[in-house]
Amino acid sequence: MSDDEKSGLIGETAKAVAEIAKAVPIYQDAVQPAAKEIGKSLHLVAKAVNAALAPVEGLVWGVDRIRDFVRERVATKLDNVPPEDVQQPKPHVAVPAIEALRYTGAESDLAELYANLLATSMDKATAYRAHPGFVDMIKNMSPDEARIMKFLATSGSQPLVNIKFIMKEGGGFSVPHRHLSLIGLKAGCEHVPLASTYLDNLIRLGLVEIPPMTRIKADEPYTEIEDHSEVKAILEDLRKIETHRVDVEKIRLNLTDLGRQFVRTCVIDKSAQDRS
Repeated sequence: MSDDEKSGLIGETAKAVAEIAKAVPIYQDAVQPAAKEIGKSLHLVAKAVNAALAPVEGLVWGVDRIRDFVRERVATKLDNVPPEDVQQPKPHVAVPAIEALRYTGAESDLAELYANLLATSMDKATAYRAHPGFVDMIKNMSPDEARIMKFLATSGSQPLVNIKFIMKEGGGFSVPHRHLSLIGLKAGCEHVPLASTYLDNLIRLGLVEIPPMTRIKADEPYTEIEDHSEVKAILEDLRKIETHRVDVEKIRLNLTDLGRQFVRTCVIDKSAQDRS
């Protein structure tokens, strides 16, 4: 390319750049109203987020709140313990439990579990029950799951049903509904439809189990489940499909050994237990 051609090309490029530069203010003017609207929307969202988070910030407990809780709630649970038997709790139990209270203390069902755990760990006669893993278990529970553990503490093994959907030809099957029960209702859960999910989590934590090939001997507890309106509706809908048959598998839920220790340490009120 000759010098003249290069010079011409540079000139054209410079001219194009100049044209773009002139157009930019027009472009900015065109999008400015939209940008302003987006800015307003973001401002409104930010205000909504701040409004939603403000109460949460107030729920995070400070040192004073935790100290008051320990003095009042935990001390009450140690009323029946001689003063000379009240000991400093093990740090690997007390420190994470107290730290967890900062974020869960406002949830009374969970705070109660921590209070019993701390009280148990501060009694020389019962401190051996306070497994350090219990803190993380409570951290991984919802308030509804704490309610279920409280219900199981006094109610024992519970009936569950699985609804099996079996092909009439070929023998294949699916389980569209697992672990249906009345536990959520009887435990007073806030979100009853999530009861089977709660049970999955409690199984994951090792607190409850569903032993294979076992059931409660009596039929009445299972009939009560099948007669519940929502379970009835499920069964009626599935039985309309002619290519399949429906089978109700009867199973049961038990506390594990670890679950029983958790119940005695964290769920049943410390002041209501013997110290053996």
